[in-house]
Amino acid sequence: MAMDVIDYQIFGDDMQFVEIELDPNEAAVGEAGAMFYMEDDVQMETIFGDGSAAQSGIFGKLLGAGKRLVTGESMFTTVFMNGGRQKRKVAFGAAYPGKIIPMDLAQLGGTLLCQKDAFLCAAKGVALGIAFQKRLGAGFFGGEGFVLQKLEGDGLAFIHAGGAIIEKTLQPGQTLRVDSGCVVAFTQDIDFDIQFVGGVKTALFGGEGMFFATLRGPGKVWLQSLPLSRLANRIVGASKIGGGKGAEQGSVLGGLGNLFEDE
Repeated sequence: MAMDVIDYQIFGDDMQFVEIELDPNEAAVGEAGAMFYMEDDVQMETIFGDGSAAQSGIFGKLLGAGKRLVTGESMFTTVFMNGGRQKRKVAFGAAYPGKIIPMDLAQLGGTLLCQKDAFLCAAKGVALGIAFQKRLGAGFFGGEGFVLQKLEGDGLAFIHAGGAIIEKTLQPGQTLRVDSGCVVAFTQDIDFDIQFVGGVKTALFGGEGMFFATLRGPGKVWLQSLPLSRLANRIVGASKIGGGKGAEQGSVLGGLGNLFEDE
């Protein structure tokens, strides 16, 4: 099956969505629940796996769905096809604040590795698989899990990341140490590992955790300043469930608001 070539436009600043323009009989595949809106003649079909050529047949579809289940994603993806005679549009929105990054896989060596919840949508024909880390350390101490999503093909794919996004090109042998949750994606030629941080005092009281992700070039790396896991931990910690002060924290009333709570 040939890779569909799609036109797109990204809207918004911190809460972005991508609008994809489909020619007649052209299709895009989206993560389950990511669809924002679609125009007339766009036909929606939920399928096992990703609908790529590599997953033709019953066995291929089951294998593709199983791979997505391993990464913690839904076994299903949704295909949006323009069944009309004119160009139609479909839009996909991110689930939390951040940026949408278009990735032209043809210019990235045909393969991109990304964190397991980064994929948003892609041209139909892009294969969604999994990549296991080679090193034991990365598997057990990575914090974000040792299974990564693998996007393969020569079309466009869109991934989402939290906060501000930075793209870095690492030269051969150049090394970058990053909080493991801040790694969004990297090209297949990047050497990825997890390394222990310093002494016991640094690990216990440094506030940065015990392990860093180590990325060694050559290749490209995309980083996010606010991983979803970090945002969720801060929200839970500030809530009453997490032992925080709840809604009154940081307000003008401060702790005085607690006097009016029900006993």
